[in-house]
Amino acid sequence: MRMRSLLSLTAAAAAFALPVAVAASAPAAAADVAVLTTGSVGGTNVAEGTTISASLASGTTATLYSSSTGTSGITCTASTFTATVSSNPTAPGTATESLTGQTFSGCTSNVVGVLGVTSITVNNLPYTTDVSSDGSVAVTPASGSSIQTTVVLRTLLGSVSCVYQAASGLAGTADNTDNSIKFANQQFSRTSGSSLCPASGFWTAKYSPVTTGGEPVYVN
Repeated sequence: MRMRSLLSLTAAAAAFALPVAVAASAPAAAADVAVLTTGSVGGTNVAEGTTISASLASGTTATLYSSSTGTSGITCTASTFTATVSSNPTAPGTATESLTGQTFSGCTSNVVGVLGVTSITVNNLPYTTDVSSDGSVAVTPASGSSIQTTVVLRTLLGSVSCVYQAASGLAGTADNTDNSIKFANQQFSRTSGSSLCPASGFWTAKYSPVTTGGEPVYVN
């Protein structure tokens, strides 16, 4: 009896020890993949507080035309944006960024009576930028504010300044193929300024690659 009891206790101890050993040898669970990663799809999660930036895609221009199908207006050969990641939750989901800077340069105009473009300044920054796992991008102003751009032109009548606003924010698309964000025919309306500036402006631009620390950013 004593021998049988000892064997039973040994077997029971082994039975309890086996799952512990198996659990200890099991691989650790993979870290959750966030909406924004670097290096590759499913790569290293982008940390909150990280700065991301981009310039116009090679060979493209940013345009502000008077109609969605026309070619009359302003063309810029250079543009950049800078944003800070506010939140980057587990995918699928929506990451939030604060757009803190956007510039335009190398701008010209083919509008009759306009001799040149002195400056284009983005006002009322920062804007909130939401990037979702499905690739949709939404840019919205702070509460009570508006997405606004001031355009200063050199004209036959001297320097004129025109203010454009986007009433309902901006909508773009992120693409992992070239790590780009594209905005197409986003409508602005002239809220003040000379009639030498078109009453409406339709903005198109493609930024690529979007990077942080020299690494391309992917949307998961």
